[in-house]
Amino acid sequence: MVKRIVVNVNTSEIARAARFYQDILGLEVMMDHGWITTYGAPGQKMDVQISFAAEGGSGTATPDLSIEVEDVDDVLAKVKAAGFPVEYGPVNEDWGVRRFYTRDPFGKLINILSHIG
Repeated sequence: MVKRIVVNVNTSEIARAARFYQDILGLEVMMDHGWITTYGAPGQKMDVQISFAAEGGSGTATPDLSIEVEDVDDVLAKVKAAGFPVEYGPVNEDWGVRRFYTRDPFGKLINILSHIG
């Protein structure tokens, strides 16, 4: 039985992750060995999921990560204020999510979303 799936992003500039994943998304450092730093949301149930896609929906590129947040517009404002690019959206999709795409400090395409009502 799978208990957890962890995404690993290869980089020699690990500290740059804090600006996006900690400062904007509010994740906490859960482990730091110098050569690897893991961010997470302690105390929150994290479902195990892995997706395989030919596209990102609505004709968009397949994102490297999809991150569900409580308030997509709040995160969008933080992304813009921090100078990260918005590459798609924000948009309310037919399948019941409000989302936008941005790039993290490592150039990974990130799908930030909230489920709508």
